Amino acid sequence: MFDSRTFLTTVPHQPGVYRMVNAAEQVIYVGKAKDLRNRLSSYFRRTVDSVKTRSLVSQIAQVEYTLTHSETEALILENNLIKQFMPRYNVLLRDDKSYPYILITDHKHPRISSHRGSCKAAGQYFGPYPNAGAVWQSLKTLQKIFPIRQCEDGFYRARTRPCLQYQLKLCSAPCVGKITDEAYQQQVKLASLFLLGKDQQVIDNLVQDMNRASEELQFEQAAQLRDKIIALRKVQEQQSVSGDHDEMDVIGFVFSHGVAAVHALFVRDKKILGSKAYFPKVPADTEEDEILTAFILQFYLDGYGTQQMPREIVLSHPLSDGDVVAAAISEIAGRKVRITYAQRGEKAKYLSLALKNAQLSCDNKQSQAQKTALRYQQLQQVLQLDNAINRMECFDISHTMGQATIASCVVFDGQGPFKAEYRRYNVTGITGGDDYAAMAFALNKRYGKVQDTDKIPDIIFIDGGQGQLNIAIEQFLDWPHEKHPILVGVAKGTSRKPGLETLILAKSGRSIHLAEDAPALHLIQQIRDEAHRFAITGHRNKRGKAFVISPLEQVKGIGEKRRQALLQYLGGLQGVMRASITELSSVPGISKAQAEKIYQACHNK
Repeated sequence: MFDSRTFLTTVPHQPGVYRMVNAAEQVIYVGKAKDLRNRLSSYFRRTVDSVKTRSLVSQIAQVEYTLTHSETEALILENNLIKQFMPRYNVLLRDDKSYPYILITDHKHPRISSHRGSCKAAGQYFGPYPNAGAVWQSLKTLQKIFPIRQCEDGFYRARTRPCLQYQLKLCSAPCVGKITDEAYQQQVKLASLFLLGKDQQVIDNLVQDMNRASEELQFEQAAQLRDKIIALRKVQEQQSVSGDHDEMDVIGFVFSHGVAAVHALFVRDKKILGSKAYFPKVPADTEEDEILTAFILQFYLDGYGTQQMPREIVLSHPLSDGDVVAAAISEIAGRKVRITYAQRGEKAKYLSLALKNAQLSCDNKQSQAQKTALRYQQLQQVLQLDNAINRMECFDISHTMGQATIASCVVFDGQGPFKAEYRRYNVTGITGGDDYAAMAFALNKRYGKVQDTDKIPDIIFIDGGQGQLNIAIEQFLDWPHEKHPILVGVAKGTSRKPGLETLILAKSGRSIHLAEDAPALHLIQQIRDEAHRFAITGHRNKRGKAFVISPLEQVKGIGEKRRQALLQYLGGLQGVMRASITELSSVPGISKAQAEKIYQACHNK
């Protein structure tokens, strides 16, 4: 038992951050306090009303704390520690790594492109966007107005003459000096302002440039600028114009039946630049104020999706520590950021819209959760299971004529897809096209050496008939663990139409045909289709990489600089493929022995 009385005598009456740790040395909660002793004492009173607090305290093995100079500093440190430890009793905001961004790289001639994943590359990020389609539409518009390169760095470095994009006036060809560095940087600056929603400022700059070109009798350049201005004005007309507020975020928050939904409207340059719904992960018995405060802190202090920080944040619910939160955000932003609560006027209209969207998102989430729960319950009844289903896994194989074989394993927990646990296996050492051997390879990879018994699934679905299922049965003949998964084969009907699937139970060999509209069948179809999608996506990526690999990359001793020298000296890859050994050895830095290796690689000898 944790000796709270002795511990509290050592805690000072100062601001700071505390971390509660369980017996397994896992941080289970991170909090901040203006007065650490008073705050920590409230957890260890004889009577505590909150069920969440009682559950938390029962698991405490030790408490660590860090002193700070102020409550604002404590807020910032608390947020960093929550992001680091992801404690189970804290409200957690899912990261946005899966959402697409637009990236303008930090190069001599910056590249503009779509980006997914962590924002580690140097440059400016704009987003996140709701989907890839919105990104490509924005890039298409930008390319017509601001001809910034979108090509990969390798293609850009190897150019000796302009590509087709330059001929189509979709790129200014900085790679071969068709535009000065100063003019290109100006295009990049204008594109950046446009992505920040400052399109009126961009138009004003273009109007000045057009008038200057006209005065200097450069009428062709003036006409090009005029066309850009017209295109930008059309974009302005398509966007919903707001009112009198230049820069603010409007946050609508709804919490109902354990589901928290936050809808954010981003207003920039007097119009709604975009909106997005978020669903923070909320521990049981968490108060609304704690949820919204945690969301605001994690959303803004963690980089705010790398967007420009607003001057004002309009909330639907007041925060108990609103002034401290605003001070922490202002410190990160480097300027004053206000937190307000609208009740009337234009801001109230925006807030009403954000709340309506948050309520709709919350209702949809609850409806989906109810449908998912019904599917799990019926599947439990169909398979005659005593306990609830907590984890299911499904396997599938994908290849083309036996080439680039990929096996997939997708995981569903009690709420649906658990994508963090998805796995792909690069199948090797088998005869091409042997799906049985590929399935045995994947099952052995997954279950050959199980380290964490908590991750043993309740059910394993095998996408295939009796033959594929027999492979899975053999894998589990000498299963050493107490928990034994239920093996189920999912065989397609003769016409392979959805709804005609047959379930084959490994234990009894019994076949089950479910009604086409059965919720349990819909759940099985969902996990089977997800396994198929995940496998075929991995296969296509592997096959695509094989098609685009340059033969130069297969030659040992030929690095990136020598490859660039070959491409530039001989006029691209086609020139390298046509070159003789003598011509190859004439390239600076390429020896006769290396030229022979390159020649053999290019001609598959």
